[in-house]
Amino acid sequence: MRLHGTQVVNRQGHLEIGGCDTVELAKQFGTPLYVVDEVHIRKICKEYHSYFVKGMDNTEVIYASKAFSTLAMCRIIEEEGLGLDVVSGGELYTALQADFSPEHIYFHGNNKSREELSMAIKSGVGRIVIDNFGEMSVLNDLAKELNQQVRVLLRITPGIEAHTHEYIQTGQIDSKFGFTLSDGTADRAFDLALASSNLEVKGLHAHIGSQIFELASFKNEVKIMIKYMADIYGRTNCLLEELNIGGGFGIYYASGDEPAKIADYAKVVEAALEDGCKSHNFPRPKIIIEPGRSIVGTAGITLYTIGSIKEIPGVRKYVAVDGGMTDNPRPSLYQARYEAILANRPQEAVSESVSVAGKCCESGDMLIWDIDLPKVTAGDLLAVSATGAYNYSMSSNYNRLPRPAVILVKDGQADIIVRQETYSDLLRNDVLPDHLKR
Repeated sequence: MRLHGTQVVNRQGHLEIGGCDTVELAKQFGTPLYVVDEVHIRKICKEYHSYFVKGMDNTEVIYASKAFSTLAMCRIIEEEGLGLDVVSGGELYTALQADFSPEHIYFHGNNKSREELSMAIKSGVGRIVIDNFGEMSVLNDLAKELNQQVRVLLRITPGIEAHTHEYIQTGQIDSKFGFTLSDGTADRAFDLALASSNLEVKGLHAHIGSQIFELASFKNEVKIMIKYMADIYGRTNCLLEELNIGGGFGIYYASGDEPAKIADYAKVVEAALEDGCKSHNFPRPKIIIEPGRSIVGTAGITLYTIGSIKEIPGVRKYVAVDGGMTDNPRPSLYQARYEAILANRPQEAVSESVSVAGKCCESGDMLIWDIDLPKVTAGDLLAVSATGAYNYSMSSNYNRLPRPAVILVKDGQADIIVRQETYSDLLRNDVLPDHLKR
């Protein structure tokens, strides 16, 4: 397993993260357990700030909170000088409860409710990204009722098929997101937004997918979007000031992944921007990027305790952990791959190939197929790497399994930032009708 951030093997021969021995963490907090490396998060935030905000003119970095949204995470992001991208009323509420500055919040989503839009307007979010015609109409009506001018971006589908899993492609023509560029829908949307009395169109937004390694995809996106902004100016004399190119920058999960450097990402965006603006004689707009996974993904690990072991001679050896698809649905959803080590014996030589199964009552609840590990025994501690993004966010209570705690580690200190759920928590919203009571 590749070690990220502050992860090391300590003198006790155990995996350590944030100055904390993972074996001791498991004893103190139990397993499954999400562990998040604060120093690593802040380091990546500083890299983005350095290469984009300081290294480029008029650029803003906003964290895509859908990757991992908690009160503590919102505080860290704001302390590091980044803005925030939210996609629901719940994510917006979390940010506001963390006292995140609303003017630095961007509100996304393809089906925002009237209540969510009203909440966004009243809280004074910096930008609302309009995704469809129905939303545009509702938003303008709400803004009139509240006597507000709402600053908006229009989400455009640019027609780029990024090389990633089909479930996380979002920029191709056949997408549930945004106004399609190629068929004139984007033009109609822009004209309608421009004519809407209570909407102030500040710019455009596009997002082409997630877990992207090929920087050429971002280059093409910038060029297409700058050309479209120039076309709008030529057609309507409206000079748009902002271009949000979304996120999608890939990270290392397992062997074969070759993510680019953030510095190279910035260089490609800057070069494409300069070339596009020069080619179309268009003034440089403000650029906004939305990294999520690349900020928190490799900062997280998940600790599990090995339980049952089943060997089918000549076929496969299964080792089951005390979690699974409830705390990490990504392998089941889109065949995501992970690396892992025995945290209590990370330096011991590998001696067998096993497949790591979850405990849910589903044959598809498999976390890792065919991984080489030392001889595995019940009670061993398994650490799965790069689980900081989308694992806690997508967790569930399937099979009535409580969600794990999330702890933040730094300089040998471990703090709970999300409490472990109890069986009582599982029943918190259950209601027993009178006719079923005893």
